[in-house]
Amino acid sequence: MAFEDLAPKEFLAAYNAQKDHAVLLDVRTAAEIEDASIDGHIAIDIQQPGFTEKVAGLDKSKTYFIYCRSGNRSGQACRYMATQGFDKLYNLKGGMIAWMDTDFE
Repeated sequence: MAFEDLAPKEFLAAYNAQKDHAVLLDVRTAAEIEDASIDGHIAIDIQQPGFTEKVAGLDKSKTYFIYCRSGNRSGQACRYMATQGFDKLYNLKGGMIAWMDTDFE
């Protein structure tokens, strides 16, 4: 499988467990990120022309936890990155919409 969809609590737990070798990647627009984001992310907007070049510069040995607003664009990013040789990819199922609706207590 190219990537795995994880619900918000699973996504956070998996990210925290691998933090030393993990990258939190936000593929939304700058305006969306201003609204709300997950601490510690790097931003590469999938809708910008430089997306593929920026992805090409990422370390393929790391694990990527990718999110967007609803999980659609991050799923696209996961599928693309898998074709580029990335093999540890996790998509936030439901995106920031699901994240904001989750009680992490």
